[in-house]
Amino acid sequence: MSAAAVTPAAADGDARRQERFGIRLLEIPENRLDDPRSHAFIVDHVNPGTTFTRRLEVFSTSPERQHVSLYPAAARVGAAGFTFAPARAANELTSWITLDRTAVDLPPRGRVPVTATVAVPATAVKGERYAVIWAEISSASPGPAGNVALVNRVGVRAYLDVGPGGEPPTSFRIGGVTAGRAGDGRPRLVAEVGNTGERAVDLESEVRLSEGPSALSAGPFRSTRAVTLPPGGHGQVTVLLGDDLPAGPWRFRLTLRSGRVSRTATGTITFPAAGERAAARNDPSVPVLVACAAAAIAAMVLLVVNLRRFRRRPLDGEAA
Repeated sequence: MSAAAVTPAAADGDARRQERFGIRLLEIPENRLDDPRSHAFIVDHVNPGTTFTRRLEVFSTSPERQHVSLYPAAARVGAAGFTFAPARAANELTSWITLDRTAVDLPPRGRVPVTATVAVPATAVKGERYAVIWAEISSASPGPAGNVALVNRVGVRAYLDVGPGGEPPTSFRIGGVTAGRAGDGRPRLVAEVGNTGERAVDLESEVRLSEGPSALSAGPFRSTRAVTLPPGGHGQVTVLLGDDLPAGPWRFRLTLRSGRVSRTATGTITFPAAGERAAARNDPSVPVLVACAAAAIAAMVLLVVNLRRFRRRPLDGEAA
């Protein structure tokens, strides 16, 4: 059992900020117990014509009663990651989802179970769909019009792949890794990543540093949020590191995970001084750097030879 992201149910005053509500999964398919994503999200692969259920729970830490609306709404995965459609916008997946409750009245610090049923039509075509099951609290302004002044919602994502046979592969590749500094001067690593599989990935990252100045080690440092990439998509994963790290050089070990799949990149880095451009490399780029250095030296030698070859003759009275 894992809690979904929880946000304050109100934002007007310090006391109210501590009052929270949320929604979380209560069950995980047996074949996905080893998949961390399935502990927070509905992640599954089914054949057309399949119907299944997931039990969820809406809960509150507020000392007051809370009226919570429940509904599925559309989402998509693209260049901007996992994005939510506004309001109650629908898509194909939301039309397959039915909730046994569309609203709940939570008692103070209470919890209420909710069951979601997903009925995939027999005519559904192959592909991955995305949606969110939302829990929402609205508050009205005290004015005569009674307009809604604040809407807070939290949700459980759904990644549902449909198709005959086994589940499509999940895979991704780590490209170049660069050391730099954030706007506030903190050192950071930035990795280029490509989704080479057939399902969306939610990339969580961890960095460990070793063999630093005076044999120092540091970490692990973890990303504050996952980066979502669609199949075939590319993006960057950034990990902020400790404020007081020496510039280096360091050996780094970067591990990215999405569900059951993980990839690792290692190499040597040196963090630039504040205001300087990044200077880093990972192991696969070392031969390229050596080749570039050799080419630069060869160009300098050629330039010297050409200068000597085209040196002008001295005029009368000048020293040779």
